Amino acid sequence: MYAKELGEYLKGKRHEFTFAIDWGTLKPFQQKALKAVYAVPYGETQTYTDIAMQIGHPHASRAVGRANATNPMPIIIPCHRLIGKDGKLHGYGGGDGLPTKEWLLKLEGATMAWV
Repeated sequence: MYAKELGEYLKGKRHEFTFAIDWGTLKPFQQKALKAVYAVPYGETQTYTDIAMQIGHPHASRAVGRANATNPMPIIIPCHRLIGKDGKLHGYGGGDGLPTKEWLLKLEGATMAWV
């Protein structure tokens, strides 16, 4: 099921995943941050600061970035949907880094203000 849904996503045919995520394996801050990232809709972006504010830690944007860097399920928990407050792409450990992040956002039809 996982591979099928991921394949559909990569072909642009799936916008959400249906399988459960075991959030209990994550540390408390990482869990809060990644649950907020998980809620960012397909094709939209938010900043690291937006997520920090949503989880009640308005000055923890770097910690949110760190939580994303240790995301155990990239794409499923869509850390590629986070951008810097300057509107630019920052940090992505998957694939070829920022080009992969940009490719995923283009796949989703996100507004490309950073190009």
